[in-house]
Amino acid sequence: MERYSIIDRKNPREIVLLKSRRCQWGHCSFCDYIDDNSEDINDIIATNQLVLKHVIGNFKSLEVINSGSCFELPMETLKDIKKVIVEKGIQHLYFESHYMYRERLNEMRDFFQIPITFKCGIETFDDHFRNKVLKKGVVFSNPEEVASYFPSICLMVGIKGQTKEMIKNDMEILQKYFQRGCINVYINNSTDIKADPNLIKWFKNEYGHLENNPSIEILWNNTDFGVGGEKHEE
Repeated sequence: MERYSIIDRKNPREIVLLKSRRCQWGHCSFCDYIDDNSEDINDIIATNQLVLKHVIGNFKSLEVINSGSCFELPMETLKDIKKVIVEKGIQHLYFESHYMYRERLNEMRDFFQIPITFKCGIETFDDHFRNKVLKKGVVFSNPEEVASYFPSICLMVGIKGQTKEMIKNDMEILQKYFQRGCINVYINNSTDIKADPNLIKWFKNEYGHLENNPSIEILWNNTDFGVGGEKHEE
């Protein structure tokens, strides 16, 4: 699996995909990403140390993702990340977190002592689809509440059962309330949640122009950031 990449288009940064303990939510109906989790702490730490050795600090910005939330990374890995931040002069960090950890974000800020942008997978602002179909376990009153914790969110489009109206609403909310966003076009995986090719085609025609927005990244394939998938030996 590819675990290190450089994003040199919008918002240039290095990105690492680390291993972590199991996702503490772990109920999302569309996710088989958690298969990358492990209960072998020594293996997690060793794997992550090898990945972090690739970081060179060329953009002074590093995104760390894992199969869950940053709070599920072992403390040893957090210390290794901090060491890389100091050695490579990293000035900005990007982390992912489930909404359940929203009151703990300052713990990470206090630990790393550099600006951190937290990203949260909201997937859609349609409450029924988000929680009853996708089983995200994310409940909030309004978009402003989410934005008060997470200036950057991830949305998904192109899922069977999703509607154009849902997506239109999500795109409006993203652009109105959030500093950054990542739109993931859904790709079939081993779960029972399936993609809707017609909806994806409509989205590309209707919202493909968002690729020109410097604050929004669209992943047409889930490996577009260069991590995940299978590693190809040189």
